[in-house]
Amino acid sequence: MNKQKHKSLRRTRRRIGTRKRVIGTAERPRLSVYRSLNHMYVQVIDDLSGRTLAAASTRDKDLDAGSSTGNAAAAAAVGKKIAEKAKAAGVSGVAFDRGGFKYHGRVKALADAAREGGLEF
Repeated sequence: MNKQKHKSLRRTRRRIGTRKRVIGTAERPRLSVYRSLNHMYVQVIDDLSGRTLAAASTRDKDLDAGSSTGNAAAAAAVGKKIAEKAKAAGVSGVAFDRGGFKYHGRVKALADAAREGGLEF
């Protein structure tokens, strides 16, 4: 098995293990993070009703992430934006779902910025 397939398979296993434990409810929805090579995507999801309450990404036009979208500064900008949108939707606390990614670098920068924006997790 080549290295890239192996990394993808391991991430999928970690993601499934996390999703068994982290469930978004109406009171405490799930903050789901996806990190691609060039962008960051994040959603606030109520799993019981199957609804996305808020979403943000580095691809949003109103986000000032600077020139680059694949760095920690851009991820922090997304974290602040999702905190604003979640507060507007009436959400104060979330369950953090890192999507099988390590809590390091861009994922950590996004989480820290969301905490600074007022989200509790």
